[in-house]
Amino acid sequence: MATPLRPSISPDTEFFWNGLRERLLFIQRCSSCGALRHPPRPMCPHCLSTEWDTIESAGRGTVHSFVMPQHPQFPFMDYPYIVALIDLAEGIRLVSNLIGIEPENAWIDMPVEVCFTEFDDGFVLHQFRPEER
Repeated sequence: MATPLRPSISPDTEFFWNGLRERLLFIQRCSSCGALRHPPRPMCPHCLSTEWDTIESAGRGTVHSFVMPQHPQFPFMDYPYIVALIDLAEGIRLVSNLIGIEPENAWIDMPVEVCFTEFDDGFVLHQFRPEER
């Protein structure tokens, strides 16, 4: 994968990107009701609390859905690539890339685990690969 565009980092998402640099996948958790949420946001959609902390994800889950974008092709991406919606074991979903597998071998409910890719400029991105057994 070529060097991706950088995310917009806010006070509510900074913990997530800092964790990736340390090869950790953090999930935002409401301090009042304990609900997990992703993407991170300033207020809990369940109890409306603005107090939150984080937990570390085990980094395991399953593929909920996936697509292989093809058009228009972006010059900073290597094709083909798989964009996947991952159901984490903790009960949240997140969007990531599925790597280490040919697109024709990917399937729904496939067990996956997080891995981290560091780019030339030090940017770290979470991705998922088929779970090693």
